[in-house]
Amino acid sequence: MDRHLQSVIMKRIERTMENIRRNRMQAWYVESRNDVVPLLETLLDEGDTVACGGSVTLFETGVIDCLRSGRYNFLDRYAEGLTPEQLTELHRKAFFADAYLTGTNAITEKGELFNVDGRGNRVAAMIYGPEKVIVVAGYNKIVADVDEAVNRVRQTAAPANAARLSRKTPCAVTGCCQDCMSSDRICSSYVVLRHQLVPDRIKVIIVGEELGY
Repeated sequence: MDRHLQSVIMKRIERTMENIRRNRMQAWYVESRNDVVPLLETLLDEGDTVACGGSVTLFETGVIDCLRSGRYNFLDRYAEGLTPEQLTELHRKAFFADAYLTGTNAITEKGELFNVDGRGNRVAAMIYGPEKVIVVAGYNKIVADVDEAVNRVRQTAAPANAARLSRKTPCAVTGCCQDCMSSDRICSSYVVLRHQLVPDRIKVIIVGEELGY
């Protein structure tokens, strides 16, 4: 990457991290996806019960493989052969986890986390339950404000995730939100996490690469 562009990106990341900390969340920056797991291992204790939200980023950074290493009690939502009932039970158990790992749809430069869910299990666990929440995000998730975060979900995250999940929604076909009323709609709960009552419970790792949707 051109060094001048890299400088602009880094300044944006630094502003965002400063405001994340002002919102009483922790923030780290790592240059590469390969740096995520070594940092994560310092934030988890062996034997921790760990759950996760649906996230392409966690796969891209090797986090899911790390959680499957046997060192943690991983409530693996991606395990083969799970019935819908078993998956629902895993979502419920996630509220009692020591740590909850997830990506995020967007991070504003004001240090806010913006997420949109279908079932709501991911945003619910981010808000309350697990002792700590660890968010992993590529720098491409940084946006100016909540309005831009909404637009990012409508134009990028939701259509891509709907296609990935083989949902029968207009956005999976057109590539942008149509404000549909489809029974397969994945946009139901809209949550902005700002200043936190419990300091440092939420921990944000920003990666110097484009990751996820």
